[in-house]
Amino acid sequence: MLDTLDAAAVRRWCAGGLAALKRHQSEIDDLNVYPVPDGDTGTNLVLTLTSAQQALAMDLDTLPGDGPTPHGHALRLMARGALLGARGNSGVILSQILRGFADALAARPAVRGRELAVALRDATTAAYAAVASPVEGTLLSVVAAAAGAAERADSDELCVVARAAAGEASRALARTPEQLPTLARAGVVDAGGRGLCLLLDALVEVITGESPQRPAPARPAARPPAVAVRETGSDEYAYEVQFLLDADEPAVTRLRAELAGLGDSLVVVGDGGGTWNVHVHVNDVGAAIEAGVVAGRPHRISVTRFADQVAPVPPAVAADGRAAVVVAAGAGIAELFGGEGATVVPGNPSTGELLDAIRATGAARVVVLPNDPNTQTVASAAAREAHALGIKVSVVPTRSPVQALAALAVRDPGRRFEDDVIAMAEAAGACRYAEVCQASREALTVAGPCRPGDVLALVEGEVHLIGADLLDTCVAVVDRMLGGGGELVTLLAGADAPDGLADAVREHVGRHWPFVEVQAYPGGQPHYPLLVGVE
Repeated sequence: MLDTLDAAAVRRWCAGGLAALKRHQSEIDDLNVYPVPDGDTGTNLVLTLTSAQQALAMDLDTLPGDGPTPHGHALRLMARGALLGARGNSGVILSQILRGFADALAARPAVRGRELAVALRDATTAAYAAVASPVEGTLLSVVAAAAGAAERADSDELCVVARAAAGEASRALARTPEQLPTLARAGVVDAGGRGLCLLLDALVEVITGESPQRPAPARPAARPPAVAVRETGSDEYAYEVQFLLDADEPAVTRLRAELAGLGDSLVVVGDGGGTWNVHVHVNDVGAAIEAGVVAGRPHRISVTRFADQVAPVPPAVAADGRAAVVVAAGAGIAELFGGEGATVVPGNPSTGELLDAIRATGAARVVVLPNDPNTQTVASAAAREAHALGIKVSVVPTRSPVQALAALAVRDPGRRFEDDVIAMAEAAGACRYAEVCQASREALTVAGPCRPGDVLALVEGEVHLIGADLLDTCVAVVDRMLGGGGELVTLLAGADAPDGLADAVREHVGRHWPFVEVQAYPGGQPHYPLLVGVE
C-alpha cells in the first residue's frame, strides 16, 4: 500500500494503464454511437498512452537539477508524450487530463489523498478547456465525477481517495447513456469514459496492490474488420510501424527475434554507426514500440493504419509563405488535395504528426483542414503547439473531404491571410455533405432501426435514410440534398465502391437535375463507398 505517489509509481501506472487499454482495445473500439465500421477510440487511446510510455521510458532519467520533483517530472513527461501522440478526441482529452494532473503535482513534495483530489480537479478543468463545446455523457462527465468523489472523500490517505475516484468514475460511466441520447439509442456507454475508468482502476492497483473487480459494459455485436492493400506482407496485420533506433548489435539481434513473433514484413538495417532503421507490420503497435524501447532509443516513430493509407503527396508552399495542411483517408482524395497545392497527412493523425506536417511546409502561415470531427481537436492541439514555435496556424473546421475541396477552391493569395481563412471557412460551411455506408450492427437511429448490411445515408453526421440497395440509397440522398437547393454536386467513390457507382449517380443527376453540375472522382476512402458534397 503506497502512502504517496512517487516517480516509480507513475511509471507503473502508465504501464498498467496501457496494458489495460490494450486488453480492452477492441471492446472500446466497438463502443460506437453509430452503426458504421469506423470506431477507433480504443485504438486512439492505446496509441496516445503508448506515446506517453515511450516518453517516460526514454527520458525519465534526465531530471533537471532545478526543475520539478521526480514524480512531477515523470508526470510531465507522460503528459507531453501523450500530447504529441494524441489521436482523436479522446486521445487529446486524455492528454489534457494528464497535463492538468502533472501541473497540479509537479511542485508538490508529496502526493497523498488531498493532493490527488486537487490533481483530479485540475485535470477536469484542463479537459473541459480542451473542448470547444463540452458535451455531458462523455469522458468529460466521467473525469468530473471522479474529481468530485475525490474531493468528497476528504482524506489524506491516498488509497481512500483513489478508490473513491475510480468507483465514482465507473458509476458515472454507467450513467452516460442517460445523459447522451445517441448512446442510449446505440445501447452503449461512452468509449472514452470507459478508457478513463481503466486508467483510474490501474492507478488504484498501483497504489493498493489490488485490482478493482468491476463488470465490463455490455459489448455490441462485433463489426467486420477493415480490409486494406499494403505493399508487402499478409492482410493479417493492420499496422505498419517504423522507427529509427540507437542500439548496439546484440540488442538489435534480440529485437529482430521479438518483432518476428509479432508480425511480418520485418526489415532492420543499420548504418554501421549504431543507428538502425526498423520496419514491421503488426497488430500490437504498443508491443512493437516497447520492444524498441527495450533494445535502445527509438525515435522518429511512425505508425500507419493500412485502412487509412494514402499515397504521399509532396508539400507545396505558396510564394507568400502560406501553406495548407489537409488530412486525407484515401489515395484518390490525397491526389486531389495535392493537386490543389496542399500538404497531405494520412487519416487519423496524432498531434505530433500534424505538427511535423505544419513545420515541414516551411510556411509562416498555415491553414489546417481536419476533415473529421475527431481530428478537429487534434488539429487545434497541433495549432497551439505550432504557435509556440512562431507559426501562425488557423484550423478551418471541415468535417468531410468535400468541404475541404470547397475551401481550397476559394483560396486567394492576394487576400490577407485572415480574410482568406474566413473565405475558406464560409465555403466549407456552405457545402453540405453526406456519407453512404453499410451498417455493421443492429442499432436504433434517428431514421429508425437498422440491421447489419443495411445501407445507411448520413447527412451532416445524422442517419437520414436506411435502404437495401447501395445505388438506390445514394441516388435518394442526393435527391434529398438537392431538394434544398444546390448548383454543384461532388462525388467521391470509396475503396470498396462497386464499379460505376459514381457514374450512375452522376447520370441520375443529369436526367433529373439538368441545371446542376456534377464532379465525380475516385476517392479511395475506407468504410464509405460514396461521399457527397452539395454547394
